[in-house]
Parts: sequence; structure tokens; C-alpha cells
Amino acid sequence: MDDRSKIIANIQNALKKESSKKSHKPDFTANIYTKPAHDDLAILFAENLKNIQGNFCFCEDEKDFLMNLSALIQHKKTTDVYVWEKELQNILDLTDIIYKKNDEDFLKAEIGITTCEMLIARDGGVLVSSRQKAGRRLTVYPHIHIVVAFTSQLVYDVETALGKMRQKYKNMPSMMSFINGPSRTADIEKTLVLGAHGPKELHVFLIEDMLGE
Repeated sequence: MDDRSKIIANIQNALKKESSKKSHKPDFTANIYTKPAHDDLAILFAENLKNIQGNFCFCEDEKDFLMNLSALIQHKKTTDVYVWEKELQNILDLTDIIYKKNDEDFLKAEIGITTCEMLIARDGGVLVSSRQKAGRRLTVYPHIHIVVAFTSQLVYDVETALGKMRQKYKNMPSMMSFINGPSRTADIEKTLVLGAHGPKELHVFLIEDMLGE
């Protein structure tokens, strides 16, 4: 018997033997992720957002939010700020922050400020959808994307977020997108570049609200 025949014979003999180990059905409901170090979703979200090069600011109330937002815009030294959602416009109108309510000269947009559907604490992600008045352009075109959210919008994982979306909408939005930090690519010489095909910066302002307590 040549070497090839011996190998084939060994394989056939091995297949005839019954396995000494019992096979177990996989538990597809088991959580594959490790339990977080703490239960505070705001802290968990902030840590994971930072890990993906995002910026986080916790605000005690809307007044605190406006103060921090104004400081950020002044630091960026631009007036090309776009806000298309009425609820955000109502808040910003309480200040002297200059912004544009429509897409006039949109190619010059430096900062886009939007709300979101939910914040995903487990990975620092931001869920947005086509049901938001800001649309998709304001989340992807300006160099800086600022997200305004409340603590009641924090959820632990994607599964929980999608469950809440089904509860919120009778018909699911035609587009849902998870934003995980600034746009990035490592296609060129395996060097990480931020802002290659979207915002270079992502800032999340999380405002404390009564529903989040």
C-alpha cells in the first residue's frame, strides 16, 4: 500500500469511529458580548464613543447645552452652521448662535447639527433614520457633525434600539444608519485617515432629561 492509500485508509477508519464527545446545539440566544464594567449607559456610551474618535459632552440641561455648543462653534471659527430640525431651531433661537435653516450655499457647510433616533451605549454608535427632518445630507456632508440627544434615548445595544424603533413607527423608516465615529478609511498604505468620505469630526451632546432618570 502506497502512502496515499494509507492516508485515505486512515481517514476512512477515523470517520467510522463514533465520536467520544457529545455534540451540543448552539445557543443562539446567548449574549456573545462580555458584561460591561458598570450599568451607567451614559458612561458606557461616552467611553465607547471616545474609543472610536468621537467627542462627548454631557449637559445638565438645555442651558448648559447651549453654553457648550456656543463655545464649540466659536472655537471652530465658522458661521456655516446648518440646522434643519424645528425642535433644534427653537432651542438655538434662545441664543445668538448664527445658523442656516435651509440648504442655501450648502456646499459651504462646515457644521451640521441634528438630532438622532437613539444612542447605542455598547459601541458608542448613533442611530439616525430617514424619518428625521434633517434628512441624510446633514449627517454626511458637513465636515463636523454635531448630534444632540437626551438621556432617555440611550439604549444598551442594537437589538434594543431596533425593538424601540418598531414600537415607535408603525412602518419602519426606509433608511436607518448607525454612525460609529468620524468617517474613516485605511485603504491608502494602511494609514488611518479621518473624514475621507464624510464628517471629520463627530460631537455628541447628551442632555439630561426627566425621562432618562
